[in-house]
Amino acid sequence: MRIFINLLLITFLSICAPSSPLNAQIIKLGDAVVDGSNQMSIAFESADPTIAGIGQRLFNLHGGFRITPSKDSAFVIRIERASSNAVLLTIGSGQPYQEQLRQKVSSNDLGSAVLKACDLSVQATLKMPGFFSGKLAFIGKQRGVSEVYLSDMLFSQVRPLTADRAAVTGPSWSPSGTSLLYTTYYKAGFPDIYKIDLSTGRKIPIATYKGTNSGGRYSPDGQRIAMTLTAGGGNTEIYIADAMGKSPRRLTTNDSLEASPTWSPDGRRLAFTSDAFGKPQIYEISTSGGPMRRLQTNVSRYCAEPAWNPTNSNLIAFTVGVGGGFQIALYDASKGGAEIITSGGGDAIEPAWLNDGRHLVFTKRAGGRTRLMILDTVSKQVRALHVPSFGDASSASFVY
Repeated sequence: MRIFINLLLITFLSICAPSSPLNAQIIKLGDAVVDGSNQMSIAFESADPTIAGIGQRLFNLHGGFRITPSKDSAFVIRIERASSNAVLLTIGSGQPYQEQLRQKVSSNDLGSAVLKACDLSVQATLKMPGFFSGKLAFIGKQRGVSEVYLSDMLFSQVRPLTADRAAVTGPSWSPSGTSLLYTTYYKAGFPDIYKIDLSTGRKIPIATYKGTNSGGRYSPDGQRIAMTLTAGGGNTEIYIADAMGKSPRRLTTNDSLEASPTWSPDGRRLAFTSDAFGKPQIYEISTSGGPMRRLQTNVSRYCAEPAWNPTNSNLIAFTVGVGGGFQIALYDASKGGAEIITSGGGDAIEPAWLNDGRHLVFTKRAGGRTRLMILDTVSKQVRALHVPSFGDASSASFVY
C-alpha cells in the first residue's frame, strides 16, 4: 500500500524513411529474419570510433537487435561522418552485398545526427519508430537533494531542470516536448502541480488548491491535463482541466482514493488507480464522464501506476504487488487479463512507455537505491540506462 499512499500524498523530429528507400528484398528480410529470441541480426560499421561506439551502445540497448559479423547478419548498417553535424547512412543486405538505402542525415551536432540515423535504421529494418533521439525527464537525487532532471537516452547529456530543494515527483512531458508538468512541495509545503516552460525556464502554477494536487498528465493532443485533486478536502479524485489547469472538471465521485491518471491514445478514456475494491486496482473512465469500470487484470490484489500504451489501446502497463515485492505487469484488453513481464531481485515500479509502444522505462529499486531501466517487451531484454554512480533516478517520462 505504501506506493499507492505515497502517490496520493506527493501525488518530432521526424526520421521516418523516405517514400521509397527500400526495395521488396529488404522488406521481406525485415519480416523474416527475427529469430526465436525476437532479435534481428545486424552488423554495425563505421570508420569513426566515436560513431562506432555510439551505434554499438544504441543497438545493444534496443533489445530487438543482435550485433553479429556482416557475413552472419540480415543487414549491414554503416554510418560515416559527412560533416561536423551530419552523417551518411547506408543499409545493405545479401550475399553478395547490395545497398538498399543511402541517406545523409543532419542535426545540431554529430552525436544527434548519429541518433537520428540509428532511428532511421530501426524504422527501415524493424518497421517501427526508433526512440534513440528521444528525451527523458526524471527525478534525480544528488547529494541527498531530489530535483527534476533532463537527459538523452544514453545519459551522456544530463542536466537539472529544477532547483526547488523540496520534495518533487511525477514529471510528465507535453506531447510537443516544450514543457513538462511536475508535482512539488516548493512554495506551499503541500503538493502542487507546476508547469515548466523549457524555452524560458518559467514555472507556472497549474493546480495549487488547498489539499493535495498531484499526478498531472497531458492528453495526447496536449490540450487537456488529467490530475488528482482533493480540491479543499475529502478524498483524492480524478479531474480534467484545460492545458493551463483552468476550469477543472471532476470525473470521479466516491469514498475511495484515486491516483495516477493516464490517457488512452485517442484521449477518450483515462485509466487510474483506485482502492474502491478494497485494495489498489486499475480502473478506467470516459473523459466525458460516466461510471468507472475495474479492469479485470486477474494478476494481483495490488495493481497501481498504470501507463497506457501510446500505439496500442489494448495495452496498459502497471505496477503489481507479487511475492512480497513489486514487478511490472502488462494488461491486454484483447486477452482479458495481464501477465508479469519483469522478474528478479528488487522492485520494478513506475512504468513509462516509449514512443514505439514496444519499450518501457521503469524504476528498479534495490538495496535502498533506485535506477532507471529499459525493457523491451518483445525480447524481454532489460538494460540499465545509467551507471550506479550517477545516484538515484526514478519516475521517468519520455518524449520524442
